[in-house]
Amino acid sequence: MDGQIVEAWEIHNRIQVYVLESLQDEALICASQGRGRTVADHFAHIHNVRLMWITASAPDLMAGLNKLDKPDKNASVSKQTLLQSLIDSGAAISSLVKASIAVGGTVKGFKPNVAAFFGYMVSHESYHQGKIDLILRQAGQPIDDKIHYGMWEWGKR
Repeated sequence: MDGQIVEAWEIHNRIQVYVLESLQDEALICASQGRGRTVADHFAHIHNVRLMWITASAPDLMAGLNKLDKPDKNASVSKQTLLQSLIDSGAAISSLVKASIAVGGTVKGFKPNVAAFFGYMVSHESYHQGKIDLILRQAGQPIDDKIHYGMWEWGKR
């Protein structure tokens, strides 16, 4: 069962990357009405929250990982940087989950256990994935139906 949690996390991360890969560069600068986050900001936030948990729970896994900050308020992090960052932080979270399982299912700084941590992470990221979908739909650049259906093909991802 423990290996299944790791596998589910890895599938979830591949789906995040799958969605990002499907987007055109111009979609990354779309923002919610008002002064909301851009699509790129949401993906960067997902990565940065992962790093927050890695820093708190397993700082040794931070090697080579960097927070994504905008160069300036009008700039956006590049798609390639976002992709590589999600791949790298996703692998680090996978390592964190594996290590947490190995020590009895606890995640330093998170209660109650590693299964709940997994649920928390997927819930948080899925919330932002929904926001990204809504932003793009409102901007007239909806995610392609093929990608929407592909997000649910966990057996293929």
